[in-house]
Amino acid sequence: MDITNPKLLYLKGLLFLLLAMLACILILQEQPTLRTAALLAVVSWASARAYYFAFYVVEHYADPGYRFAGLGSFVRYLLRRRRR
Repeated sequence: MDITNPKLLYLKGLLFLLLAMLACILILQEQPTLRTAALLAVVSWASARAYYFAFYVVEHYADPGYRFAGLGSFVRYLLRRRRR
């Protein structure tokens, strides 16, 4: 099912943000150190950059013919390129 309603899209984004914040809070409650907080910040930043790369950079710069449909389609794209 494709969600096209802008309000539902923003709600979905908000729910992802809340889920990430909840996970971060729970991890920091379990291990409340500066090192853990720093590692959470790094994994969050690196994951966002990897997602941006997988879709925006590849689609607009590396392979303009590629159109993404999610992380699964990106993995299939990489596997197909590797076989060539």
